[in-house]
Amino acid sequence: MAVTLMSRIDPNWAWEPYRPKRESPWNLQRVAHLYRRAAFGGRWQEIETALKAGPEKTLARLLNREPDQAEATSAFYADSETQVTALLATGNVENLPAWWLNLMARTPHPLLERVALVWHGHFATSAAKVEDAELMLAQNALIRRQALAEFQPLVLGMARDPAMLLWLDSATNKKAHPNENFAREVMELFCLGLGNYTENDIKESARAFTGWEVRHREFQFNSYQHDEGSKTVLGQTGNWNGEDIIRILLEQPAAAQFLVGKFYRAFISETDDPSPELIEALAAGYRKHNYNTGWLVERILSSNLFFSEHALGQRVKSPVEMAIGVMRGLNFSVNAFALADDLRAQGQAVFYPPNVKGWDGGREWINSAALLSRMNLIWAMVSGVDNRFKSPPDLAEIAAENGFTTPAEQVIWLTNLLLGGPLPADVQLRLTALAAENDNGSQRLARVVQAIAARPEFHVA
Repeated sequence: MAVTLMSRIDPNWAWEPYRPKRESPWNLQRVAHLYRRAAFGGRWQEIETALKAGPEKTLARLLNREPDQAEATSAFYADSETQVTALLATGNVENLPAWWLNLMARTPHPLLERVALVWHGHFATSAAKVEDAELMLAQNALIRRQALAEFQPLVLGMARDPAMLLWLDSATNKKAHPNENFAREVMELFCLGLGNYTENDIKESARAFTGWEVRHREFQFNSYQHDEGSKTVLGQTGNWNGEDIIRILLEQPAAAQFLVGKFYRAFISETDDPSPELIEALAAGYRKHNYNTGWLVERILSSNLFFSEHALGQRVKSPVEMAIGVMRGLNFSVNAFALADDLRAQGQAVFYPPNVKGWDGGREWINSAALLSRMNLIWAMVSGVDNRFKSPPDLAEIAAENGFTTPAEQVIWLTNLLLGGPLPADVQLRLTALAAENDNGSQRLARVVQAIAARPEFHVA
């Protein structure tokens, strides 16, 4: 049924720029939807500004194009480099998740980190095997540099990335014994998807990558170990090397379709299967723009389809998206090491994807036990009952700063902020009663946040 529904969507309409209309107004629901998908979540001031500014100016700000953003963003990431230097001095690879989570929560360019998280799952490399903080951070930096740029330099960089080569057992790839791991993954998981290549294509590609090694923790090309013979890959014959293979893969129509499908699931829907026509309409533009992911993301986030009922509430928040979204929305911070521990327990430790396919996501994130765990995490973050998270946010003070002082106003503010709209009237009344109980104001609102986190609506974006 889902396929039939999506097959009715006109691809031309789907990817045209969204223009507010009476039947699809630029309202709180759509602003909150955009911020949840593109920035983990938005502070109330950001949402109010976006409501007045409209979709085009709001998206420009999320893409970091406003004049006042460049200096602040540059300064933030320069400071993060200082933190990285201190982190590397410890040599402890297990500190990496806390560092990145802190970055996601505080960055002035959350869309960059949101897309970097997509690519991290795409090029899933685990520190559990690599066990080298410097190499893992170097890969993370590569992803960030190219996250919203062209895909070819990103995948080529990954083909030469020491952490990736160690992860896929390709650190010593000799012509006498070509290692097929990377060749297989670059086709199946990175560029084409299953069914768009043959086993022989893998074997021939593996020969092209021979001589690509890691020496002294750096990429090296060993010409003595490179197979100089003729190779036939996806119908093209020549004395190919690894760069040639990447080029050949990206010349295949399936490549752009595969990558667009990845971003469709990340930003539109995990529940409705898109029609081939819907994907190809966007893939054609992606190819035309040299696989520029910034163009792709902007086109998706500005589209009719993104702001339609086919996308609203059609993705389950991952544990990282959920936690960072609450922190950014309510504008507070927590002990990132404690947060990293809890997110690991929920199945999403950044820098530690479970396998080469990354996280399955979608409904895999939610079952009865997981929902309770997610709700308990939010309670621990906002209540202060868990000493690991240190000082809880003063939710009453944050509400007052935004102009909400009465229990009824505070409940409306929290439901609008965390859900993108009010709950049914009877639920709102129960939450208002909870917010009016006679004790510490911040604790009262923490209980309201916990109650909101118990709602199914909270777990979708």
